[in-house]
Amino acid sequence: MEPQLKDSVTDGIATVVIANPAKRNAMSAAMWRALPGVLDRLAADRAVRALVLTGEGDTFCAGADISTLREPGDEQQSLAVRAEEALAAFPKPTLAAVRGFCVGGGSQLAAACDLRFAEEGARFGITPSKLGIVYPSSSTRRLTALVGPSTAKYLLFSGELMDTERALRTGFVDEVHPAGELDKRVGEFARVLVSRSLLTQAAAKEFADGHTDRDAHWAEQARGSGDTAEGVAAFLERRAPRFTYGV
Repeated sequence: MEPQLKDSVTDGIATVVIANPAKRNAMSAAMWRALPGVLDRLAADRAVRALVLTGEGDTFCAGADISTLREPGDEQQSLAVRAEEALAAFPKPTLAAVRGFCVGGGSQLAAACDLRFAEEGARFGITPSKLGIVYPSSSTRRLTALVGPSTAKYLLFSGELMDTERALRTGFVDEVHPAGELDKRVGEFARVLVSRSLLTQAAAKEFADGHTDRDAHWAEQARGSGDTAEGVAAFLERRAPRFTYGV
């Protein structure tokens, strides 16, 4: 099978699958290049309320396809950074569902998601020091914000892999689940995300990511959305809210 990104939408949940099983779902240059367009299309789809990124089979992503490193290094790195930034900027909640290896560019993609759920036995690593590659400053800052300076340096300096226990303890992942239970939990949580106010989520995502000058914008969005009135009415009437922002 040719390396590819596969996407689908069900009940408001977009799922993007990294599919290159012959190389542990390593990202080819073509896959890096395609990801921003896939994300743009899904972001514009009003039926999409949340996005799950995962890998085909028993691994998430083993990083960049090393054979494509024959391409100019700056071009390869810029493709990965553009894909990472597009994922980080996706305007709806994103969740990485990780099993098996999540290494190099795989960890770069996982870190760009809002949340990360992992299966026990998953392994995480940032490996540019094994190849003599300078990890991008934007990716380094995102990793450091996620796990702190000490763990970021441990990963970048050594290229060593960490297990799910350490990934959970350092904040790289948010939840760890036994083998066979990850998909169920991801589906349950994604449905929770879909049921909540996208207005709240989108504003919180911008604020948490450091966009501190957008209060007036989101106050205006809130006044015009009807989500607040609906949320209060649903609470008083003891029913599930029907939020309409972004629909």
